[in-house]
Amino acid sequence: MAGYKVITEELFRADSYLRECEASVVAVNDLGGIILDRSVFYPTGGGQPGDTGSMFLADGRESRIATTVKGDGDENVVHVPETGAALPVPGDTVTVRLDWDRRYNHMRMHTCLHLLCAVVPYGVTGGKIGEARSSLDFDISDGSLDKEAITEAINKLVTENHPVGARWVDDAELDANPELVRTMSVQPPRGSGKVRLLEIPKVDLQPCGGTHLAHTGEVGPVRVGKIENKGKRNRRVNIVFADN
Repeated sequence: MAGYKVITEELFRADSYLRECEASVVAVNDLGGIILDRSVFYPTGGGQPGDTGSMFLADGRESRIATTVKGDGDENVVHVPETGAALPVPGDTVTVRLDWDRRYNHMRMHTCLHLLCAVVPYGVTGGKIGEARSSLDFDISDGSLDKEAITEAINKLVTENHPVGARWVDDAELDANPELVRTMSVQPPRGSGKVRLLEIPKVDLQPCGGTHLAHTGEVGPVRVGKIENKGKRNRRVNIVFADN
């Protein structure tokens, strides 16, 4: 489908705790993806899965959203409905509502992975976020990792209940501080003139566009499930909630 150009207002960037919003339908693309003028749904990216939930149409029908992704070109947030779901038409006003428990667990896990980054002083080569289990891969070179020590250090940062926030820097400032980029395989997006940093004061500061908690205490107790050998230098550290 051609003829439209919109950058969906990403409400989750300013407030990760928003659960629903009203929006206008801009388009339904050739693949059936729904483009809105604003949304609380996070699109897949940075190891974090896209949000799921419900879209309530103008006539009261409910359409389930199976995932949310980034589209091509100007489609920065695309809501992908389940097969056979009713579709809105451009110009309709709809309400979108997150599967909140799933999103909140992603926020807990994503914030926890920043704490893991803070206690494991190696470059990150990959990562994956899930509702109950997440992981980061580290290039440890000739180093070693201690599962119990990592668990203890993360839980200490959790119980200290540090504030979590975000701020923006321009590309030039990021270029002048390359140590901020911990990920070795993926670089933060450039070209918009600014980059979003996740900041846990005196704990972690690095580019990240995901959704996070307001305080580390919300993560809750966690443990390192296992540390896997993924190559000569690569180690995968798996994190689970302690009550799992």
